[in-house]
Amino acid sequence: MSPKHVVFKKVSRDKSVTVYMAKRDFVDHCDFVDPVDGIVLIDPVQVKGKKVYVMLSCTFRYGRQDMDVMGVAFRRDLFLVIRQVYPELQDKEKLTHTKIQQKLLRKLGNNAYPFFFEFPDNLPCSVALQPGPSDEGKKCAVEFEVKAFCGDSHDDINKQSSVHLTIRKIQFSPEDTKVTPLAETTFEFLMSEKPLNVKLSLPKETFYHGEPVPVTIEITNSSNRNIKDISISVEQVTNIILYANDKYVKSVAKEETCDSVPSGTSLKTNYTLYPLLAHNKDRRGLALDGRIKHEDTNLASSSIVKQEVLREVQGMLVSYRVVLKMIASGELSLELPFKLMHPKPEPAKPSDSDDMVFEEFKRAYLKGVVYGDDDESPTEA
Repeated sequence: MSPKHVVFKKVSRDKSVTVYMAKRDFVDHCDFVDPVDGIVLIDPVQVKGKKVYVMLSCTFRYGRQDMDVMGVAFRRDLFLVIRQVYPELQDKEKLTHTKIQQKLLRKLGNNAYPFFFEFPDNLPCSVALQPGPSDEGKKCAVEFEVKAFCGDSHDDINKQSSVHLTIRKIQFSPEDTKVTPLAETTFEFLMSEKPLNVKLSLPKETFYHGEPVPVTIEITNSSNRNIKDISISVEQVTNIILYANDKYVKSVAKEETCDSVPSGTSLKTNYTLYPLLAHNKDRRGLALDGRIKHEDTNLASSSIVKQEVLREVQGMLVSYRVVLKMIASGELSLELPFKLMHPKPEPAKPSDSDDMVFEEFKRAYLKGVVYGDDDESPTEA
């Protein structure tokens, strides 16, 4: 039996337009990005002779939403394109449709109109900073949105006759480079003839979300100092580069030990760290993949910036590092960068079935979060 296609839908408040999309996450494969496609179903009686438009936007927001009215918050459209889908500017029968669009057009009838957008290759992936438990509204985020609306022009947007759908642009891990990350350094001390040698290593360069991170530490203490209070952590570093040049450094996993390395001895040991959002639910300022208000979100993936793309256009850049700290009359530290990403999934098997299941375009809500007017909310089937 062929699997049924899951299609997400959302209806405007006045029922004039309904948007159907086969997915909410779009993958940046580095050499190309999944196109954004879907169907707009219109109600000619409710549209009342107006035009229907679909818009795809990528927005960088820095600052609270309620500060916009005071002119304090910063908002910049990194990408914005608007297409008129009704009345048709081109015969839809002559357009090339994706397979899911073809099936939806057959099912929804003559008042259904397709839309199709391609991402430019210089846009960042979806990322947002996690608010504190008492924070409300949007904070700092790179967001992607599909909006369908009817109006007399593309500037005429009425909330009652518009649909907002927040989508995510995500990136999967590239092919394994077989690189074994290693950091090594030597500390020399005053009044000590011999140094302290420290080596920090990981079994691979890229780890997947939810995967434990095993760390190997080798310390050869030839100095006359005693090493104590060894701790190991995973730090997330988020650079806000488009507007404020802010930098957030947050520990997302940490192990503090009682291990020590007295003068003239050595230590080789392994630690396992678990960088998970589940352990950092209330940590304000953590960078998360996609929208920060939904249970299916995780820690932000490492940013991979293509060589020809300007870093400033990325809005926020996220990286991870393992940090070793210890005390030897003062604090010593050693860092080792690595990547934290999603594994590349198996390609979906093609299906010729026309069977479809329609679900509301929304994600599971987080408890205790206040939602604004433009957030996904339950709609009528």
